[in-house]
Amino acid sequence: MAVRFGLLGDVVATVDDRPVTLGHARQQCVLAALLVDVNRAVSVDQLIDRVWGESPPQRARDTLYGYLYRLRRNLADVPDAAITRRSGGYLLAVDEMAVDLHRFRHLRDEARAERSEDDRLALFDKALGLWRGDPFSGLDAFWLDTVRTDLEQEKLTAELERIDAALRVGHHDEVLADLSRLVPGQPLNERLAGQMLLALSGAGRSAEALEHYRRFRDLLVEELGVEPSTHLQQLHRSILAPEVAADPPQTGSPVPRQLPMPSGSFTGRSDDLAQLDAALLTSGGTTGTAVAVSGTGGIGKTWLALHWAATHLDRYPDGQLFVNLSGFHPTEPPMTPAGAVRAILDALDVAPTAVPADLDSQIGLYRSLVADRRMLIVLDDARDPDQVRPLLPGSAGCAVLVTSRNQMSGLVATEGLRPLPLGCLSRDEALNLLAGRLGRDRLSAEADAAGSIVGACAGLPLALSIVAARAATNPALSLQDLADELADHRHGLDALADRDAVADVRSVIAASYRALSAPAAALFRLFALYAGPDVSLPAVASLVGLPVQQVREPLDELLGAHLVDLTGPDRYACHDLLRAYAGELLDDSDRASAVRRLYDHWLHGAHAAALTIEPHRDRIDLPPPAAGTAVASFTDSEQAQLWLDAERLVLLAAIDQAAESDMDVHAWRLAWAVATYLSRLSRWTDLASAQRTAVTAARRSGDLVGEAHGHRDLGLALHQLGEVTNGLGHLRRAGELFGRLGDLAGEAYVALYLGWVHEGQGQHREALGCDERALVLFGEVGHLVGRAKALNAIGWDHARLGDHHRAADHCRRALALHEEVGNLTGAAKTWDSLGYVHHQRGDSDEACVCYRRALELYEQSDDRWGVAETLTRLGDVLHDAGDVEAARGNWLRALRQLTEDNPVEIAELRRRLDSAGSP
Repeated sequence: MAVRFGLLGDVVATVDDRPVTLGHARQQCVLAALLVDVNRAVSVDQLIDRVWGESPPQRARDTLYGYLYRLRRNLADVPDAAITRRSGGYLLAVDEMAVDLHRFRHLRDEARAERSEDDRLALFDKALGLWRGDPFSGLDAFWLDTVRTDLEQEKLTAELERIDAALRVGHHDEVLADLSRLVPGQPLNERLAGQMLLALSGAGRSAEALEHYRRFRDLLVEELGVEPSTHLQQLHRSILAPEVAADPPQTGSPVPRQLPMPSGSFTGRSDDLAQLDAALLTSGGTTGTAVAVSGTGGIGKTWLALHWAATHLDRYPDGQLFVNLSGFHPTEPPMTPAGAVRAILDALDVAPTAVPADLDSQIGLYRSLVADRRMLIVLDDARDPDQVRPLLPGSAGCAVLVTSRNQMSGLVATEGLRPLPLGCLSRDEALNLLAGRLGRDRLSAEADAAGSIVGACAGLPLALSIVAARAATNPALSLQDLADELADHRHGLDALADRDAVADVRSVIAASYRALSAPAAALFRLFALYAGPDVSLPAVASLVGLPVQQVREPLDELLGAHLVDLTGPDRYACHDLLRAYAGELLDDSDRASAVRRLYDHWLHGAHAAALTIEPHRDRIDLPPPAAGTAVASFTDSEQAQLWLDAERLVLLAAIDQAAESDMDVHAWRLAWAVATYLSRLSRWTDLASAQRTAVTAARRSGDLVGEAHGHRDLGLALHQLGEVTNGLGHLRRAGELFGRLGDLAGEAYVALYLGWVHEGQGQHREALGCDERALVLFGEVGHLVGRAKALNAIGWDHARLGDHHRAADHCRRALALHEEVGNLTGAAKTWDSLGYVHHQRGDSDEACVCYRRALELYEQSDDRWGVAETLTRLGDVLHDAGDVEAARGNWLRALRQLTEDNPVEIAELRRRLDSAGSP
């Protein structure tokens, strides 16, 4: 006899197609709650929450037990299916493939793994054929509503994947009916819009495809104020120009390996590790699994999670993600879900320009990207369930480890996370930790003192590690001395006092702090002030106002005492709890002067780096650095680039922190300093965020210069993100402000940016008008670099308009000016433009000469983006000239120049390579 349970429609059960009586709606809710987690125990509290939500009846447990009794009786004659009582709650044991929900997921995952497109389609058809209507149809419960929404999203994703597969094998007519059904319910879904364009054009209905694009674009602009994505615009152009391939893009991405290195001194936690194994390794791969590891600060949650992850990396071949949510950071706000999702999309190699504008769409993209992957996702230091929910993938192959000081009971109840509360280390485990650091002989010699230390540290791994470090670096200091210090000074950090009265971390930190020399103690207090994930040695020197050479000794002392960690060569970080304690000790007078020196260090370093990588950029005025500030200098662009790479996250955090601290002078100037660097990396979201902060800071302080620069660079970033209307608004505001200031060069650069925006929209006449205005303004102030840039832009506009004679003339004039002022990057861009002009004229030999000259100059100025762009165009010339092997060589070289920040360009190069075939 074959038993079947159905959740994808009405809740039903059948034996050999004969229905089984399941009772009334509430009783069916209980069955559904068990079937969603089939073969896994669901606690009584979870069942009550799933069935009644926040409004359970007065005797909810008794009512629930009655429902369970009747369900067990109704299923008594059903073969191979039974509801059993387990220590963790109730479990419905049955073959997972007998439940349509789990069979759907199984077939969907098989389809994703299938190489044959025809077999893939057949598997998707089987999976989607299991749906009989809305999940849990006719049942009303908050938890079921949440699961229903998630399941409907899973179904939509599967339908879209099936359509992709059908389009790849040419079933254009077949999928039009499905698309016509789906599009009205998802009018702003760009993936659906792209599929509709492909289907209509592939079915020979190009006119309808173009009309669909027009309507979709109009709706997108009206509702969201943005243009379609670059991919959709390219697809639209491919329909207008049929010779351009319109296949769905195939992109590769690097495997993320983000887990920090686990501690080599892990000890104990055998029961906790076993629970993680049971939760994450025994699900059979049919459902995503997640565990919430909770406990007080310093209890070792991350320590445990990273140790477990390091021993099971082979289970997650598609990568590991690590997100520090900073939920309980002592000085910085928790990471927002939007920030966390953006960080994950960066790690998954999503181009900044491909990130959707709204958070829900970003979450959907993230979940789609990991849906067919086997990944481990560690969400560290979560604040509350709302911070975590958007980051749960809900896919079959992904496991999630959440660490938090909160129990995350909301996630346990509504999302099915398995709770793993951590207690303190046992006495034996704590002694083993000390023995691993100090040696068993030393512990045996002072066994009573070691026991006192373990008791005073309350089994907290962080506290034990700090004490062990002091003992290890001071062999003359007896364990009894340390035990006496701990016993005499028990004050407790305020942030943890109400969470665990015996976990008195302050006394441990204070004991280590009091043992420091005066220079090391002064430096430790200042570690409360830095922004970002870590801080460099020169920044530390600026904090304390001493030369770098004089800071190394106290830093080494802090490292030896485990009060500071080394995160890389000459880069340091301090644990949250330690920074909180340091902040309590810091005088306001010391704080103000140290903060000024620190921000002067970042500002003058970033300014110097910006002018080194782009020496012809117009300067801004800086306040002089405070005495004691370590000011960076650079001998070449490579050195400056490396400094910016190392400080990028720090500088972005510093911009926000400066604005929050009313240091507006530093905030907008720091944003100015990183603009060119971020643009070259195509980090448009970061650039937009920094410039928004700059505009706010400058406006608050009445600084029109800063506001004008901020609006200009914000306008550029928003354009690159697809927010063309908003971008134009900021650019026009920048032009107005530069006009009020009488800054003609500033107005001219705004005009150039406006020309770039119009050119990107295919509005070449409008772009030409803007660039010609820029040329006039630059000419009025004798700005040679600006005139050269404007001439090159005008030449490019003419080339795009088909006027190759004027294009060549303007580009040659631009080249002469660039060479006169020694602007290598500007000259390289102009040689590249000339190469494009000659290619369009049909002169392949001269185009190659121009492109190779551009390459020489780009390489001299270490402009990797420019090198890649020119190599791509050089490859195009060679390909059109019939030298396919040479074209492939240049395209491959271009690929090696690009980074993970350029997935769109990488995909386009791979498309070229695929179309050219093997050499």
